[in-house]
Amino acid sequence: MLRPERMSKVSVTGSRGVMPTVIETIHGLNLVHLSDYDGSWEGFDNGNPIAGADQASEKLVTVRALQSTLDVSADDAEPGSIDEGWEAQLEEIRTRVNELDDRRGEITNELRQVDEKIDRVAPFAELGIDLDLLSGYESVDVVVVEGNVDAIDDAVGASDEIRAFETFTGGDVVAVVAAPTEDAGEAPIDDALVGVDVTRHEVPETEQSPEAYVAELEDEKQSLESRRDEIDTELEEIKQAEADFLLRVEEHLTMEVQQAEAPLQFATTDRAFVSEGWIPTGDYDRLVAALNDAVGDSVEIEELERADYDRHGAHAHTETDLEGTQPAADEDESPADADEQQQKAVTDGGSAVTMGDEPPTVQDNPGPAKPFEVLVQAVSMPKYSEFDPTIFLFLTFPLFFGFMIGDAGYGIIYMAIGGYMVTQVDNDAISSLGGVAVWAGLFTTIFGFVYGEIFGLHVLGAVVWSNVELLPLNKGLEPAAADFALGWMVISVLAGILHLNIGYILDFFENLSHGFKDALFHSGSWILMLNGIWIWIFSTQGEAAKPDFLFETFASGGPFPIGFTGFSGLGLFTVPGLGFELTAPLLMFLIGLVMLIVSEPVEAVEALDVVVNVFSYTRMGAVLLAKAGMAFVVNLLFFGAYEDPNGEFHFLRTHEPSYVAEHYGEGAEVVFNGLMHSGTAALLGGLVILVLGHVVVLALGVTSAGLQAVRLEYVEFFNKFYEGGGENYEPFGTDRNHIEDY
Repeated sequence: MLRPERMSKVSVTGSRGVMPTVIETIHGLNLVHLSDYDGSWEGFDNGNPIAGADQASEKLVTVRALQSTLDVSADDAEPGSIDEGWEAQLEEIRTRVNELDDRRGEITNELRQVDEKIDRVAPFAELGIDLDLLSGYESVDVVVVEGNVDAIDDAVGASDEIRAFETFTGGDVVAVVAAPTEDAGEAPIDDALVGVDVTRHEVPETEQSPEAYVAELEDEKQSLESRRDEIDTELEEIKQAEADFLLRVEEHLTMEVQQAEAPLQFATTDRAFVSEGWIPTGDYDRLVAALNDAVGDSVEIEELERADYDRHGAHAHTETDLEGTQPAADEDESPADADEQQQKAVTDGGSAVTMGDEPPTVQDNPGPAKPFEVLVQAVSMPKYSEFDPTIFLFLTFPLFFGFMIGDAGYGIIYMAIGGYMVTQVDNDAISSLGGVAVWAGLFTTIFGFVYGEIFGLHVLGAVVWSNVELLPLNKGLEPAAADFALGWMVISVLAGILHLNIGYILDFFENLSHGFKDALFHSGSWILMLNGIWIWIFSTQGEAAKPDFLFETFASGGPFPIGFTGFSGLGLFTVPGLGFELTAPLLMFLIGLVMLIVSEPVEAVEALDVVVNVFSYTRMGAVLLAKAGMAFVVNLLFFGAYEDPNGEFHFLRTHEPSYVAEHYGEGAEVVFNGLMHSGTAALLGGLVILVLGHVVVLALGVTSAGLQAVRLEYVEFFNKFYEGGGENYEPFGTDRNHIEDY
């Protein structure tokens, strides 16, 4: 749970003749995370792909291209088998689809050209002049442009190369007919319009009117679209008929290519091969049994090591570890003999040297916590040698989220959305996020009952807690309940202290692998400082300089009456030679600070993080008040509300505003009459505001409470003990989803 699944490094060594069978067997198991050989062993080279790898790769590219063209998805087929002669069937499909796709491409290109022609002739339709009248002149120059008519007139009239001109307009489209002077250039109108912002339109080469020309083009476009639809229908028919075949062939070729390219990761000679990889320790016997059934005694299988956990540096090893070193040569043995011994040892079972890679990580968490692995992986996969924080994320993230939103109505909706994501979305990441949403919604609902709220209305309290004195708890928006607002800040601080203590304790246990002293000075110093300073803050020493709510929140008359009014200071200690006294908590903090300076002098400048980091958790109380305030405003606008003589707010859900004056006189004040009490039009508008307002609050709950809870986990908690950077477990093999009895 806190550690990833135990992994074992295995070695499979044998002759080149059985290598294809070994590869096929290991691939079928889908268990071994292969290690890459780096070429460092004397006499060994990386292997070459098995014959046929190039052809299989080319076919795989072809299949995937066909799938892309036909828009084939994994949902389009049921599992089945591949018949003999599938290569011929694949070639037939390829020829047919490529021919149709080429024709479709040609038609699409023709459609684009037709659309361009229609766009070009549109301005001439605005002019209302036949196209044959706009070209073919020798003595005058004709240009059709689009721009500011007055600017065009001024520019052409001011030109020295034009002795007379006339303009015809249709909207912003202008046809300019000009008679040039004898010494004018080839394009006098274009020269005149050089400084004017215009768009030039070439006159289409047709004797038809613009309207007739557009109609002809529209008919051509319709014909092309009809032909393209016919091709699309034919391609869809091919997809429906061949989707299952293409998916099965893709899966078959993927496995074939993987197996053919596997030797690239092996260490090989002309006659032997060595393959190493990581496998879950519990599956080792399964690997041995499968290889023995496939090739018998033709390979040597060895469990080189069983990886243990050690935070800083490489993973630790068990008694089966071979230390990753080469056998030492005898003093009288020549270097050549030593190399020969090394090669012999490797080919006899890989017992001389190992490929020095780290074990991959397989997160091992109970089912309810599994969805939270996606939040951990969003930062980084845990290293094999460190604690997996998923279980702590599972225990704290929904708690933080529910504390901040605390509304039964919103919680039920969050659970419904999460349930839909889990059951209806075929994507592992989104499904996991749906699981997180379900848990967050559950705790939001639980806290909603604690606060007595549903969609911001305090109606649950009277129903659920009618016989309980302390519940429901108030969020602190009302003047009469202001102490609760400060109380929730104190609760947030206490939650931060507990959360950070867990982080530092995990760091302490991580560092025990380097000895108790290292763990005590590196991690214990922070634990002493964190608890020392905060016990002192809640102590009564210097009480006059501290805010009163620290001692009133849990006092008998406070919002959470458990009788706590602060620590006494736990005794005074005189510092020898300095003449002043310290309480036990401050002494604890100073001892931790000294330990930190001794072990990590550079980190001493961050000693006050034990205060700053805890204050970060007050954002939970702030979000709680902000979200409650937003829901209150939405309900206030619709229902209206009044403040009674005791400073408590009540929504006018079942009473008119006149009810307040009748029952309270001048001792109460109507805050807002409410749209539901202001006529039919206001009622209808108020219903829209009510629904949209709560939708906005619901969405902002994710972006505020969700992101703030994630931030506290990632920034404040993870930083205390978590590094990440682990390698994901990717076993050699393929999940068979479309091929049966392969």
